[in-house]
Amino acid sequence: MLTLESFRKTVHDHVLADIYARARGLYGRHIVHVNATYQGGGVAEILYSLVLLMNDVGIDTGWRILHGSQEFFETTKGFHNALQGRKFNLSKEHKRLYMQVNENYAKFTHLDHDCIIVHDPQPLGLIAFYKKRQPWIWRCHIDLTSPHEELWDWLKGFMIKYDRVVVSNEKYVKAQLPVNQKVIFPAINPLTPKNREMVSKTMLRIIKKAGIPTDKPVITQVSRLDPWKDPEGVIDVFRLVREKVDCRLVLCYNVATDDPEALTMYHKVMKKASGLTKNHDVLLVVGNNEMLVNAIQRFSAVVIQKSIREGFCLAVTEALWKGTPVVASNVGGIPLQVEDDKTGFLLEPDDNKGFADRLVYLLKHQREADRLGRNGKEHVRRNFLITRLLSDYLDMLNEILTRRSRTAQEHCDTKS
Repeated sequence: MLTLESFRKTVHDHVLADIYARARGLYGRHIVHVNATYQGGGVAEILYSLVLLMNDVGIDTGWRILHGSQEFFETTKGFHNALQGRKFNLSKEHKRLYMQVNENYAKFTHLDHDCIIVHDPQPLGLIAFYKKRQPWIWRCHIDLTSPHEELWDWLKGFMIKYDRVVVSNEKYVKAQLPVNQKVIFPAINPLTPKNREMVSKTMLRIIKKAGIPTDKPVITQVSRLDPWKDPEGVIDVFRLVREKVDCRLVLCYNVATDDPEALTMYHKVMKKASGLTKNHDVLLVVGNNEMLVNAIQRFSAVVIQKSIREGFCLAVTEALWKGTPVVASNVGGIPLQVEDDKTGFLLEPDDNKGFADRLVYLLKHQREADRLGRNGKEHVRRNFLITRLLSDYLDMLNEILTRRSRTAQEHCDTKS
């Protein structure tokens, strides 16, 4: 069982003592998180650790999963893409299906907690089907830089019912959204099978079992099979790198239960990599096994993250934590993690030649790769571990629930 005490060898004791102190004001409170999937993707991974730790420090915390049909998740994936700027035809049928699933879920899921924390667009509409008796928080993990206007306007009708909206970057704060907004950076748990320390012998055994040859340096992208991660562009970059360095590309992908696009992207990637997969120059590896992802990120000479849009990108955080240098797109939350020429290299998403040049440089200059790797790990230790995320949530809950208690008390005093 994950406990806060487990982190004593990772962070200083004063950090843990501070968290225990922040939790004392929340004893007896009952909190619940709601999202759309229990596995696959960063949100589920965050919640698994966060919920356990909130309970460990004395706060009764639950986790609910929205139930929806394939058609519903196809619709909400369209919402997700449109909120990140893609064109979208918002139809009456989309709205009807979205409302129906949220209404049905509300009928058999009783949310009578002291605070409700809803994650991402899928369950955003739940608030329309409950008699609101407590604070509701909407936690959005995606890039809201330039959302589809019509969809944004429609979803904003739900957002304005919330007491707080939480985003991952100052860039996503919306002046036209009349709700208190807060920035909280996501984080990783360094003690999970995906992120904990791994000896070289174990790493190599897992790599070989996965069918990854060890005769060449490896460049890896770890992500969902999602068009926003631009796996086809990664293959284009790899072709340029191979002209100068004999290496291998591993696309380590995972599949979330609420993502219906993965199979389509798989076929596109396989077609794009035609001619490179026969000799294992390009390998597609299913990354739903956390130990495998850990081993691949450690074994890789360089990790690439060629995203077009990103809410934050915990795959970058994970690679940095393992001391692996990262070459990544200058989008979303990535620049908060990758500081150019300090913890990695940043480029514009469409700069294939720039990506290739930086990858070649790191493959040929091990000392520089090691320097970036050391800096990256320390940057994550200071800023992007789950203990800091837990502390941020406790601060927010203390603020919201203390203010609510004070308002209720003032109301009672006025009546008396």
